[in-house]
Amino acid sequence: MRPQIRSLFIAFIMLLAGIAARGDEAHRMTRQQYINRYAKVAIAEMNRFHIPASITMAQGCLESGDGNSSLARDANNHFGIKCNNGWIGKRVRHDDDSRRECFRKYKSAWESYRDHSLFLRNNVRYASLFKLNITDYKGWARGLRKAGYATDPRYPERLIRIIEQYRLYDLDKNYDGKNEAVATSGNEQPGYSDRTPGKGNNRIDHFSIDLSDSQSAVERNGAKSIRARKGDTYEELAAEYGLKEWEIFHYNDTGKGHEPAGSSIVYLEMKSGRAARGNNYHIALAGETMWQISQQYGIRLKSLYRKNRMKQGDEPKPGQQIWLRKKKPRRR
Repeated sequence: MRPQIRSLFIAFIMLLAGIAARGDEAHRMTRQQYINRYAKVAIAEMNRFHIPASITMAQGCLESGDGNSSLARDANNHFGIKCNNGWIGKRVRHDDDSRRECFRKYKSAWESYRDHSLFLRNNVRYASLFKLNITDYKGWARGLRKAGYATDPRYPERLIRIIEQYRLYDLDKNYDGKNEAVATSGNEQPGYSDRTPGKGNNRIDHFSIDLSDSQSAVERNGAKSIRARKGDTYEELAAEYGLKEWEIFHYNDTGKGHEPAGSSIVYLEMKSGRAARGNNYHIALAGETMWQISQQYGIRLKSLYRKNRMKQGDEPKPGQQIWLRKKKPRRR
């Protein structure tokens, strides 16, 4: 390759690299944005597992680089939890204290937050922490380091600095218990939470959050709904909007294991039994499902099947008329 062509080629590669780097930088979350996104999840975890939300939030900020670390982006691991002999889930290799160490990999950020709660709650090394008051974030920060969560001797001070700089201690005021010391049994195996803040309690008291990155619920056929963001899970959205996990699955006619696609409709309230006025029927498109139609018009899936005299699980054919308000007339 001629020297001039080689120089132009190198300059072009460097230009592309610069553009890619600027693109990555533009998509980086700030610490405040990260807190805005996951504060309610941290509160929901606190009210189930009695771990201060301030501690969970500060650890998430620190361990994940505010959601920007490669471990957080590629493996949804927001707390730097490594594999162990009991871990049977997916895993990734990542350089930490040593090269190519094994870390847990999750389907979503919400799974990482839940596993963090279980990791602390069910590990005898951290049992003494659950005897502390829920508002004793300094005791928790120092206790985590003493129990061996991190090797950095300044780990407690770094957590405390984040908590105090961003007033994360105010999150702990949303604890729904008696705000007393909570003892734990080493053998407890809690399941999925059914104690997320109830419907109508979706604000964070005593804590001012910049909601510029949040979305407001809009009414669709009489039921509040939002558009899912890329990477959202139903469990994460339930915590964020103050719903129980079973509620959000019920409202959206789906079950665990199903996740919303980016920009898809997610209902925060029960859908109606029929479509809004003016929407008498829908012409099915190729590949369209009854569930997709029910979400589009805000109709309960069972009601949609009944109106069209179809069996549960049947799907429409392309061009089929799907009745949305009245029941399909019987053939004479």
